[in-house]
Amino acid sequence: MTARRPAPRPRPRRGSARSRKRKQAYTGGEVLVGVVVIGWLFSQLVHWLASHPWVPLLFLFLAGAGAFVWFRSRVRAEALRDSRVRALRYPMAVLDGLQHTQFEHAIRDLMLRDGCADAVQVGGAGDNGADVKATDPFGRRWVIQCKHRRAGLAGAAVGTPDLHVLNGTGRPVHRGDVIVLVTNGRFTQPAAEFARSQRLHLVDRHTLAAWAAGSQPLWELLRAVPPPRRPTTLS
Repeated sequence: MTARRPAPRPRPRRGSARSRKRKQAYTGGEVLVGVVVIGWLFSQLVHWLASHPWVPLLFLFLAGAGAFVWFRSRVRAEALRDSRVRALRYPMAVLDGLQHTQFEHAIRDLMLRDGCADAVQVGGAGDNGADVKATDPFGRRWVIQCKHRRAGLAGAAVGTPDLHVLNGTGRPVHRGDVIVLVTNGRFTQPAAEFARSQRLHLVDRHTLAAWAAGSQPLWELLRAVPPPRRPTTLS
């Protein structure tokens, strides 16, 4: 038997290497042309601006005027928003008709009205018992849980189980100074006794009505509120 000769290896194509070199040459040439064109346009722009020195001044004037108008409109909008917040009032009939999340937002807005600039609604899944957080102008951190009752006083009274959750998270988890449970309804007697023993603050329908309908901040309506401290950022 005769041994088969190995098949000859294919020779590299010279045409493909040449085409790559041509492409590289074309690409380098295009880049060079682009740089030259951009440099020429820039020199023409500089020459034109030198011949018309009023153009940059006009541009700066228009930019400054636009910035002034924008800043002034923003200041006016913030002033209007602040005046609306300070004038905020909620009749109890309005609060009764809200859904639970809307009720939380209403409590947040009342805290904003009282000067808590960082008041935020945080209620929802995994809120660890807090629906609203805020820092008052005296640096105290407020942690508020909201319990809305569609039937108001006729609805189910808020009991100690809800307070147990708030008491377990208000200070250790949320680092609150003032721990509050607010409702448009009422509390059970055991809940009131537990709140006193644990330094929790209850806002029932009557206290909420006075707070929502007037301009008096909540800390002036509650008893035994912790004293002011150095203002800090809400954690």
